[in-house]
Order: sequence, then structure tokens, then C-alpha cells
Amino acid sequence: MTPSTFIELDGSTLEGGGQILRNGISLSSLLHKPVSITKIRNGRKPPGLKNQHRVGLELAARITSGELLGATNGSTSIQYTPRSINLPGEFTADSVTAGSVTLLLQVALPLLLFSSCETPGPQSILTLLGGTNATQAPQIDYTKHVFLPFLQAHFGLAEGAVDVEVKRRGYFPKGGGEVVVAVQPLLQGETLKAFSLLERGRVTRIRGIAHYAKLPTSVGKDMVYGAQRALAKAGYGRASAKGTPEEVVVDIRDEREANKVAVAGGSGIVLWAELEGGGVIGGSAVGKKAAEPAAVGEEAAELLIKGLENGGVVDEWLQDQIIIFMALAEGTSEVNCGRAELELHTR
Repeated sequence: MTPSTFIELDGSTLEGGGQILRNGISLSSLLHKPVSITKIRNGRKPPGLKNQHRVGLELAARITSGELLGATNGSTSIQYTPRSINLPGEFTADSVTAGSVTLLLQVALPLLLFSSCETPGPQSILTLLGGTNATQAPQIDYTKHVFLPFLQAHFGLAEGAVDVEVKRRGYFPKGGGEVVVAVQPLLQGETLKAFSLLERGRVTRIRGIAHYAKLPTSVGKDMVYGAQRALAKAGYGRASAKGTPEEVVVDIRDEREANKVAVAGGSGIVLWAELEGGGVIGGSAVGKKAAEPAAVGEEAAELLIKGLENGGVVDEWLQDQIIIFMALAEGTSEVNCGRAELELHTR
């Protein structure tokens, strides 16, 4: 294949990060159009592919039986030629480090959802190894409780079409987690539906999970306390002050993981606000060695409050994850992202 047949993508566009790479490879695979991507992660220091990006590319190539050139750690350019996606299948990807499994899922999920099957068959099984609760990426709990329910509610994805099971927690900074994702592909000719989600409505409920492993029980309780305190200060929850924003039920669970489920001690918290119009706003934080658990809970709550104050129906992480599905859905979709400028990932 000559270079002129490749669609050229500039990896330095806007924020110059990994999202260009992930969406570019996914769309290349589904449209059967080879791509050449240069200046990969040009906006990062150091630039080029990190382990998790390379592993994501290799995963896409396995799913499509494609040809991948130049994908080595540190590389700033690759060429990718997809071939055919034959589903169902079983695929494994290991970031080796604490690299986020959810970023690997972002590459693979669109590929596993679309199928040439004419009748329902077995699910595809995707085993992802790495960080389940990492920094600078959605936690697996966000994927389970915010992202996937949104796909079901607004794109017409059947309940249970994507099932996520956390076999082993891989907390920051150790990693070593294992997540198994079962995906029931759409049938030949079946599409995702377009949607319009513009009206926010009131906040109906705020929910959350504070999870931890191999740490004292106080860690979970303190994360919950920190989150509740910050939310109450902003007017959400039982301690809401009169005249502040909507008083809503705040339900944050404290979940201790069995020691065998985690490679090493760690913690995280994910919060989400359910909106009357059908939207959802999330906020999350990962426990760090030097951070007080209450401060971790407060950090997640402040991100949630920031998202609510922006006035949109999706948060900054959800908006950039649904863009590719909006593009692939049948028809034109529209979503209210709030008063702030679109996130660079989204743009």
C-alpha cells in the first residue's frame, strides 16, 4: 500500500494527546480506511507513544487483523491498515504498568459493538489488564455507573449488551488489575440511535461509591464524609442550607474490597448526579499516599459541583467519550455541554 492511500492525521491538533489516537484508530477500523498518524502526543512531555497507547493500538490491530507499523514506545508516528472485524472473539490487552484499562476500552468498544452477524451469537470477551483506578483517566467505576448507563439510556444500547466485571482492582500507582468486558455486538444493519439531550431539569439524586482495599475501614468512611461535607456546603444533601440549590438525596456507598481482589492497597471515589432531563454529571478522585481520605472525597465532590454549576447535561469526561458514538449513530445527535467551552478532548 502506497503512502498516498493513507488518511493523514496530525496528532498535535489542539491538546495533542492520546484521544486523537484512540478515536482515529477506532474510526479507521470501522470505516476500513488506513491511517497515518504523525506528531503523536505532541502536546505531552515526553511526546510519543507510552505503553498503554501502544497496547491499545496493538489491541485494535488484533481485533481487525490489521497491519500496524511504527508502534514502539516513544514513537511519534504510526501507520495502521485495518482489515476485517470478525466477531465474536476473545481478546486480551495488558498495559503492564498501571496504565488505565478504561483507555484501552475506549479503543476497543466501538469495534466490538458493530458486527456483520445476521443473527444473535455469543458475546465477544475482552480481558484488560492494568490500572482500574488510575489518575488522568476515567475510573472503571465511572465507566460502569456513568458512561455505560448513558449509552443504554440515549443510544438505544440494550441493557447488558456491555457487561463489565472487575476481577481484580489495580489501584494507582501499582496497577495490576483485571477487568473482563463482555460485549454483545449489534446485528448487521442494526445501528445506534441518535438523540437530543438539551434540557437539564433539576438534580433528582446524587449517588456514589467510595471503594478501597487493604486499607483501614476509616479510609472509606472518611472519603464519604469529605464528599458529603462538600456537597452539603454547596446545598446538596440533608445538611443543605435554606435558599441554596436543590435539596436532593445524597447516597454514597462505602465499599471495602476483599484483600484478594486487589494487588495492593488503594482507594477511589466516584460520584454522579442524575438529572431530571436524562443527563448525568460525574466527579471522581483517586486516593494518593499523601492525601487525606476526606480530601479525596472533597476533591470528587468539587468536580461534581463544578460540572453541575456549568449548566450542561454531561460532564467534561462524558462529553468527550460519547462523541464517537454520536458520530456513528444513525441520524444527528445533539447534547448540551454547558456554558463553558468544549473540552479540548471533545473538540
